[in-house]
Amino acid sequence: MTGPKPATARTRAPARRTLARRGGTSAAPIVGITVFLGLWELLVRVTHAKPFVLRAPSAIVRLIADQPSFWLRNSATTAREAGIGFLVALAVAIAVGAPLAASRLLERASLPVLVLVQVTPFVVYAPSVVLWLGFGWKPILFLTSLVCIPIFTFGVVSGLRSVEPAALELFRSVDASSFETWWRLRLPSALPSIFNSARASVGLALIVAFLGEQFSLVTGGLGVIGKKAAAFNDGDLLWGAVFCMALLGTFGLLLISLGERFLLRWHASQRKDVGYRPKP
Repeated sequence: MTGPKPATARTRAPARRTLARRGGTSAAPIVGITVFLGLWELLVRVTHAKPFVLRAPSAIVRLIADQPSFWLRNSATTAREAGIGFLVALAVAIAVGAPLAASRLLERASLPVLVLVQVTPFVVYAPSVVLWLGFGWKPILFLTSLVCIPIFTFGVVSGLRSVEPAALELFRSVDASSFETWWRLRLPSALPSIFNSARASVGLALIVAFLGEQFSLVTGGLGVIGKKAAAFNDGDLLWGAVFCMALLGTFGLLLISLGERFLLRWHASQRKDVGYRPKP
């Protein structure tokens, strides 16, 4: 009986290329953001930009590091408002999108309303919403949810209709109930489309929460800091709020990517063995 063959240079070469390719892929985002911040820092130092116009990343980081609890508290407030509105919009879109996907008549009847909500700038009617719901967090959550609902609804409807005909026929052949078909087949098939909609909505939810804080007269949040910075021409506060908003958006996208990788392990988009491979 012969033992395992020792690894040769020819067999070790593909493994090295694979490790190098994975390492390069993992390091690419870090390299990209480092280059971007370096160019930003260089631009500020070379042009001597005014603080309100542009602040160097190093100065912004020092500002946040000097008052971490202040920035963390206000960032958490904005993140909570955006996150709750985001989740409410997703739940409403799933509840509304299911009947729309099942009926072309309902879809055509509701499409103009969804488009109208999507294309109308929310800042136009935000003061009316504040007068209706009162000052505080309620109008912020309402606006955030309302603005994100159309994007999620379009994604849900498109995804629920993307079921493979063969898979649908298989469920019908075993007399699966409508709910079982929806839960086990249609909803999983819609997840890639829903996650794409989530990526488009996370930044929008943060923007609405940021501006909504300025309309609703709340006492905390990055929107309040941004409003004070504009009123007092304070570049430090302004760019600190900008930096924190960017971090929140990045963290939101990271959470969405992790959720997609966890829930879509079965999908071809998450499989490493699918896609173009260069010839050895």
